[in-house]
Amino acid sequence: MKTAARRRFTELIADLPPRGRLRRASPAPPAPVRRQPPTRPLVFAHRGSSVAEPEHTLAAYLRAIEEGADGVECDVRLTRDGHLVCVHDRRLKRTSNGHGLVSTSTLAELNKLDFGSWHPGPGEDDDLMYDVTDGGRARILTLDRLLGTVYDANRPMRLLIETKHPTRYGPAVEEQVIEALRRYGLHEPSSGQPVEVTLMSFSALAVRRTRHLAPRLPTVMLMDLLPAALLGRRLPFGSRIGGPGVRLLRAHPEVAHRLHERGHEVYVWTVNESADLDLMIELGVEGVITDRPGFVRRRLDELGLPHL
Repeated sequence: MKTAARRRFTELIADLPPRGRLRRASPAPPAPVRRQPPTRPLVFAHRGSSVAEPEHTLAAYLRAIEEGADGVECDVRLTRDGHLVCVHDRRLKRTSNGHGLVSTSTLAELNKLDFGSWHPGPGEDDDLMYDVTDGGRARILTLDRLLGTVYDANRPMRLLIETKHPTRYGPAVEEQVIEALRRYGLHEPSSGQPVEVTLMSFSALAVRRTRHLAPRLPTVMLMDLLPAALLGRRLPFGSRIGGPGVRLLRAHPEVAHRLHERGHEVYVWTVNESADLDLMIELGVEGVITDRPGFVRRRLDELGLPHL
């Protein structure tokens, strides 16, 4: 009996792992990942259809509407006499035949400049009406005129307005933008409204200011660097949509995932190439901002992504 018991005990001991080493159960196979079917992002024309036409001109926006863009994007700055004009750069030199700053010029002075001759245009066969003076100059576009143009599209349209900072006029930029939107009844979303406006900025203070002035207006926090806020909880207060640049998402696609996890939609700028558009579709972003709205729409059609 004792010999048999000792032999059985020895067999049990032999089956145990060496001291300090525990046998781990084999890991369960990973659950299959359910990939959501790709969705069609909204297509926003960056400064209008700005490859074909001079950026921020009426012709660029008319072309974007004609090409079927879901919405258009513009930058706004204040003139010396308090008018909101659609210009990206603080200086006039790149996109006009003028010099100096937008902020130190009056609207009358800007109206004397040509904002189109620097651009090669789409070619002589193009029959789209340009917004030109009798002398052939492309005029500067005011926000008021752009709002009227979007309204006259006679279809659902979205308008992304970026306020540029820093500026000598500080909070007056957002205040003037909201006042202009109020004149059109666009300062808050409405179910019967064909035009939907969203304000954007790289300035967290400007986004917060917009939230205070128009609490129901959607806002985008633009970003070109990996945002420290995403390592914490959410985007800065007042930000409803994340706006990373395409280069940021190429290097850090996880930024889109983190934004979605925190309940934010994602609008990406500036998406002009097929490879970048394919990546944006894979990441499930809700909007792409592009200089080539016609090209992007055709690419989405080729991929068979249905219109929402």
